[in-house]
Amino acid sequence: MAKDKQVEQITDMEVDFAQWYTDVVKKAELIEYSGVKGFYVVRPYAYAIWENIQKIMDGMFKDLGHENVSMPILIPESLLQKEKDHVEGFAPEVAWVTHGGSEELTERLCIRPTSETLFCDHYSRIVRSWRDLPKLYNQWCSVLRWEKTTRPFLRHREFLWQEGHTVHATAEEAKAETLQMLEVYADTCEKWLAMPVIRGRKTEKEKFAGALDTYSIECMMHDTRALQAGTSHYFGDGFARAFDISFTDKDNTIQYCHQTSWGVSTRLIGGIIMSHGDNSGLILPPKVAPIQVAIVPIASHKPGVLEGAQALFARLQQAGIRVKLDTSDQSPGWKFAEYEMKGVPLRLEMGPRDLEQNQCVLVRRDNGEKMFISQDELESQVEAALEAVHQGLYEKAKKHLDDHSFTAQTAAEVKALVDDKGGFVKAMWCGDRACEEEIKDTYGITSRNIPFDQEKVGETCLSCGKPADIMVIWGISY
Repeated sequence: MAKDKQVEQITDMEVDFAQWYTDVVKKAELIEYSGVKGFYVVRPYAYAIWENIQKIMDGMFKDLGHENVSMPILIPESLLQKEKDHVEGFAPEVAWVTHGGSEELTERLCIRPTSETLFCDHYSRIVRSWRDLPKLYNQWCSVLRWEKTTRPFLRHREFLWQEGHTVHATAEEAKAETLQMLEVYADTCEKWLAMPVIRGRKTEKEKFAGALDTYSIECMMHDTRALQAGTSHYFGDGFARAFDISFTDKDNTIQYCHQTSWGVSTRLIGGIIMSHGDNSGLILPPKVAPIQVAIVPIASHKPGVLEGAQALFARLQQAGIRVKLDTSDQSPGWKFAEYEMKGVPLRLEMGPRDLEQNQCVLVRRDNGEKMFISQDELESQVEAALEAVHQGLYEKAKKHLDDHSFTAQTAAEVKALVDDKGGFVKAMWCGDRACEEEIKDTYGITSRNIPFDQEKVGETCLSCGKPADIMVIWGISY
């Protein structure tokens, strides 16, 4: 925490974490409520965070050969019905269009909750030969899911996201793509958002509707709950058979394609808030912060102060740093609190004494550390401080994850640990879905994933007591 100070408008997170989160979302000007329940206005500051995340991931996607496309927002009911498991999985969340203008439609149209069926229909029209493969497509868009309960960034009825959909000639290629894109998400979280993740495979119960395998990255929030930050799915040839996505291979025989899909959403912004924020507001990872450095002139009416601050601004801007010079008539104290609320990673102060001594004051948002730096070393010192903030945020989040990760032998022990300390609990599982469902129904605890890094933390299943060789992360999630 940058300070022990309690900002008046923010509920202390230790008192009421949910209210703290809502207060931060509102006071940092990230979200505004709309006139339709469950639909939110993503305000410019939050959208700028999303744009930075989008730019990072879009570059990574394109480096791997993916292309961006745009699919329709509406899906005919007959198209949605082609994949039985998929439509059943999304049926409770679907919103339907039944009229066009004043005329009733002959077929209902679904507002896309996801676009698998649209991509499948498209691929069935354009894939003919092995020479057409692979198709590596991605879409940046919004989707609509009629959620019963909503919460800013974590669960909107309409939300922004990206969804990748690829088709391949072989199962091996598709499986490699699925895992590769999960790693892209993990890198985004760890290297750009300073959020440590647990990589793993979802259980059969928790996997995506229509997928053969679903993989996820799981993050731990301040309140020790889990946030599923991204998922990647391997479909095999199930969708291809339903939609007749076939091709002629090199041996002149007809084969079905193998598919993947993968996505993340503005839920990542909620993850940033709950991973790094404190009782003074947001703390943004420098690499996605819309403003990386806020320059606050002190006694700007004194000779040379404003001009000196403007010179620093120009230098940082030239160095490619996202910087703001605040020349408003608000007091310095007000500005300090404002930029703390908005989570700006660094504050740079410039006053008459600093001008005389050819220095400026640099303050880190994550820990409140104050540094006096020479103006001659401005760019290098600021860049080093930004990297230090990122590393500090990551290390703090990783320690939080490690300190709140436990092991248990039985479901009752898992429940006791979660109730007492929160966090993630590693326990063995026999692989029986009935055992997993009993744990959820009895204790309200869900499997997060089966980590790639397996450990032998026991010999028997936490539910039935039979021999078990699968280690699962259990916890309570958003």
